[in-house]
Amino acid sequence: MERLTEEQVLKEIEKLEGWFLQDEKWIVKKYRFKEYLDGIDFVSQIAKISEDIQHHPLISIDYKLVTVKLSSWQAKGLTDLDFKLAADFDRVHG
Repeated sequence: MERLTEEQVLKEIEKLEGWFLQDEKWIVKKYRFKEYLDGIDFVSQIAKISEDIQHHPLISIDYKLVTVKLSSWQAKGLTDLDFKLAADFDRVHG
């Protein structure tokens, strides 16, 4: 998977709601849930999606707040796969 240029990254992130660029190599989103277990269910669902394609995000669970960070280690930055997963995660969240 090829790393995207800065211009490509900025174009792709505009298509996503609530995601932001961090340190020029991560895209990050914070998801809030009404109930703690709703966040845990969300994490379980996105973990399965990530495992199926062998591309794993960093996930932090802080009670009802779940933070997801995506980057591609092998490409040393962001790739199309990161943005595809971000859109998939947003669909799971509804």
